[in-house]
Amino acid sequence: MKVLNERVPFGAPGFGCASARREENIMYLTGATVVDGTGDEPVPGQTVLVEDGWIVELGGVPPAGADVLDCAGLTLTPGLIDAHVHFGLSSPIEASVTHGLSVAELAADMFENCRQTLDAGFTTVRDTGGIDGGLAGVVAKGKVPGPRILQCGPVLCQTGGHGHMSSEWEPTADWAEHDVPGLRALSLLCDGPDEMRKNAREAFRRGAGFLKLCVTGGVVSRHDKLTDTQFDVTEIAAAVAEATARGTYVTVHAHNNEGIRNAVAAGVRCVEHGSQIDEATAALLAEHDVAHVPTLAVVYALLEDATESGLPASIADRVGVAMQGQIDAIHASRAAGVRIGSGSDLIGPRQGNRGRELLLRSEIEDPMAALVSATRVNADILGIGAEVGTIEPGKRADLVAFRGNPLDDPKLFADRASVSLVVQGGTVVKDAR
Repeated sequence: MKVLNERVPFGAPGFGCASARREENIMYLTGATVVDGTGDEPVPGQTVLVEDGWIVELGGVPPAGADVLDCAGLTLTPGLIDAHVHFGLSSPIEASVTHGLSVAELAADMFENCRQTLDAGFTTVRDTGGIDGGLAGVVAKGKVPGPRILQCGPVLCQTGGHGHMSSEWEPTADWAEHDVPGLRALSLLCDGPDEMRKNAREAFRRGAGFLKLCVTGGVVSRHDKLTDTQFDVTEIAAAVAEATARGTYVTVHAHNNEGIRNAVAAGVRCVEHGSQIDEATAALLAEHDVAHVPTLAVVYALLEDATESGLPASIADRVGVAMQGQIDAIHASRAAGVRIGSGSDLIGPRQGNRGRELLLRSEIEDPMAALVSATRVNADILGIGAEVGTIEPGKRADLVAFRGNPLDDPKLFADRASVSLVVQGGTVVKDAR
């Protein structure tokens, strides 16, 4: 399979909760049923040997005196990957984007979101807009427990488009005042190829590992509809050229097919949401090896109670179409042979149930397909498949152990309490066996 980005900075291994760290260089995980993330059948009682943070062998018997983690009765999977998070939107949305909260509270909510994400078994995430390198940096240094973070910095969007979250009466020139340098930068406004090129370079200057554009309207938007297209092909192509020059890629927020087709024509490598993908568009994605990352958990959360995210209840009126549309799009993409990843897209203060995305996908397809999307396929989409995503020799020791088997009971994916053990880069960051 094609790697989208071979040069994304991957971050330091083994960071997490300092109190849970193990300093040994060699350890054996024994007794678990191993589901390796490739789609192969589970292997009961398989031993996993980890050395210096890497998986070096499967099977065998630990020697006398070896450091052994007894995982009997547990199911061991690769560390989960969420390919669509927004850590920069960890507080109530309306207050967050209208200077209604202190920077201290914004940061506290973001740090807690990182901690809960790791606690749920997600050892790597791709932040698709809203943070800058500051948050990723403090997590990578071990100052805040959390997953490895690959990030694009601010979203690139057009004036008045999805991602431009200011009130109607706020002057557009004031939008940049919402940024908190070193912590959060929600979006950069681009109108025309020249501004797109300039802002793409600015995003990379701030440490972005890839670019995210909004090419259609969105569910959580102030000034547009899902049927709107945003940016033309020349604007999108300018961003693709800048990303290509740095050996990386562009992914796009997109719902309607016209916007998706514009993005594919311009050379993007991934589509987020894709709630109107039909058979013809899915075939186009497959032809050009463009990946698709559905995001179901956020839609369910907004349908249940948008006010919990700090949004008006009326936002639910925009959500229903996106839900069934994404379900249909998953089936269309699967039938066409498109690589389908997994992203939660959760926003606001209640992001502790990130594993719900796998439960929802299990109900649409099956639990194994959901797990493979959130491990091997996501790693491939993010360009880090050579290092993570499966339990195989030569891969980083990112591992999650569940009480019970989520392939038999996918509700376990959505229950943080069922996550008994989390190993990140060979370091035990959660141990509730």
